[in-house]
Amino acid sequence: MLLFALGFLLVILQPSTGQFPRVCANMQSLRSKECCPSWDGDGSPCGELSNRGSCQNILLSQAPLGPQFPFSGVDDREDWPSVFYNRTCRCEGNFMGFSCGECKFGFSGLNCTERQVKTRRNILQLTTSEKNKFLAYLNLAKNIPSQDYVIATGTYTQMNNGSNPMFRDINVYDLFVWMHYYASRDTLLGGSNVWRDIDFAHEAPGFLPWHRAFLLMWERQIQRITGDENFTIPYWDWRDAENCEVCNDEYMGGRHPTNPNLLSPASIFSSWQVICTRSEEYNSQEALCSATSEGPIRRNPGNNDKSRTPRLPSSADVEFCLSLTQYESGPMDKMANYSFRNTLEGFADPQTAISNPAQSGLHNALHIYMNGSMSQVQGSANDPIFVIHHAFVDSIFERWLRRHRPMLEVYPAANAPIGHNRENYMVPFIPLYRNGEFFKPSRELGYDYEYLQEPAVQSFEDFLTPYLQQARQIWAWLVGAAVFGGIVTAVLTGLIRACQKKKGGTSSEIQPLLTESEDYNNITYQSNF
Repeated sequence: MLLFALGFLLVILQPSTGQFPRVCANMQSLRSKECCPSWDGDGSPCGELSNRGSCQNILLSQAPLGPQFPFSGVDDREDWPSVFYNRTCRCEGNFMGFSCGECKFGFSGLNCTERQVKTRRNILQLTTSEKNKFLAYLNLAKNIPSQDYVIATGTYTQMNNGSNPMFRDINVYDLFVWMHYYASRDTLLGGSNVWRDIDFAHEAPGFLPWHRAFLLMWERQIQRITGDENFTIPYWDWRDAENCEVCNDEYMGGRHPTNPNLLSPASIFSSWQVICTRSEEYNSQEALCSATSEGPIRRNPGNNDKSRTPRLPSSADVEFCLSLTQYESGPMDKMANYSFRNTLEGFADPQTAISNPAQSGLHNALHIYMNGSMSQVQGSANDPIFVIHHAFVDSIFERWLRRHRPMLEVYPAANAPIGHNRENYMVPFIPLYRNGEFFKPSRELGYDYEYLQEPAVQSFEDFLTPYLQQARQIWAWLVGAAVFGGIVTAVLTGLIRACQKKKGGTSSEIQPLLTESEDYNNITYQSNF
């Protein structure tokens, strides 16, 4: 029993997903290009002795990329993570993690065999204690160092190809701010030259799967540092909102009484310091964000450029977006027309689905509306509203998946912007996840949304259950109808036979009428895709 308990603790306390695993941020790992840590449960690399996984060569996608990035071999994020590592743990079954020491999303238990589905709820419908707990968890994440991950403060070249490792510690919340920055930063081309038209998390097909994975990893980190295995990210349903309903001291921080660009001193978030917001400074210094403090969170909701974002998104905007049948289209970037992804991201008009980068709709509209830290892509995750905003964006993605039920092949396999093909690994996550792995219903990843009532159809029995329950409720009526129908049928049959005997047979000219030809031609068959 003691061994079982120890084993269980090893499972639930295993490192979650992040950036550079601390155990691999050293010269030996970088020079050998191998990140295959031992699993604490049995001491073997990737838990191989327990059949959890093994150290394998990374298989990179060879599918062609789009024309948006005309360079090769100039950015550490190309063919992620091969510049740093070309061998990592490949986990078996339901195991996951950089050492195969944890369970895949949606599974739990000692051997990761127990399915689970947790519910994300509307933040405005949480009880006071639930809401306060969420805020406390956020603040804890901002003040507790990440035990398992570090961030890179230099490029691989600046690290002298691994001989001079450049990493530093970071707190749990800022780890995710930094990852969002790193995925969307500009490419340093040398000198003062940079390439801005590159983003591994936005403006392309991977936008929704990338942020889905990001939120799942963030959720799991909170579960780990708090010990609250039932924690889920709440969402903010901003449809038809006339103002920022969560921008008060009860929730995500109100307005400062004397400086409208800052948060109220009564909010715990007023003391937070932002990181990774000075992209031009980093570019001029040919440096990466080192996660040093850069001042307080800035937010001035509603005082944004109204010509770009005149209002918050409406229910009609969301419904029109959901009606679009194409996930991606055309160049598969911010110029894509009639693309669900591009319309939800906010680069296409939410009433026509025609690309218009000069306007900001849906997802982008919220970022611009906040008029502060949220409005700059690379540093937008500094504002904790980012998390509850993206949880709701993910729920819209989920509604689209449930309505249209796309095959995996709907997600582009080739010719998307760099890093966004179906089989590309997401930057900068280690362990590795492909974009296509998160193009699936949320319940398969272990979570659902409170306002989405559709149950998961996991088997034929599950599919039949609601119909059987309805049948039980009306069984008496069904039996009565069957008895009545049987009596009527018997009477009619007797009358018909009596008439047949009286007439002595049926004329060959009298045939049963199946359907008139013109009616037959008007019959149509409809199916739901």
